[in-house]
Amino acid sequence: MNILFVNACVRSDSRTYRLARKILGKLNGNVTEVNLEKENIQPLTSKTLEKRVKLLIDKHYDDEFLRYARQFAQADMIVIAAPFWDLSFPALLKCYVEAITVSGITFKYTEKGILGLCQAKKLIYVSTSGGYIPDNNFGYGYFQSLAENLYGIPETQFFKAEGLDIIDNDVEEIMQKSLAQIDSIL
Repeated sequence: MNILFVNACVRSDSRTYRLARKILGKLNGNVTEVNLEKENIQPLTSKTLEKRVKLLIDKHYDDEFLRYARQFAQADMIVIAAPFWDLSFPALLKCYVEAITVSGITFKYTEKGILGLCQAKKLIYVSTSGGYIPDNNFGYGYFQSLAENLYGIPETQFFKAEGLDIIDNDVEEIMQKSLAQIDSIL
């Protein structure tokens, strides 16, 4: 199984990354990591969008510019690790989503609507937060919707740890509970 690990964790001591490593350790397969901090993925601009449209019109799906979309579409399982910052996930991850959401590679339009083209059967989203999140979503709903409604990935799963920066909370106890949940489910 080819597992794609999309790493949006930028801190060397990232708690989200710690949970993600536990998840990856429970899965059997070859892991390819895309460390978003080390990649040079830029947001779409008029220039890059024009380039992408031209590549798609000319059916140059193998162009290096579309490599992230091809890699995502070809993965058997996807794990996304994204800390929860400022009521969202890191901007690097949004740029990545723009790079992978490519008509003709990860999805296509048909006379009946959108057809997902990704071969992954499952996407796992993992996150942590310093506080408690009222809607308990952490950005997971966004990726769940993309997976199910655009990419054709039928199953999603979410793991989290929250309240990690609240004074007097036992961070290690919270992390151990989340790690135990991963052990019991995966």
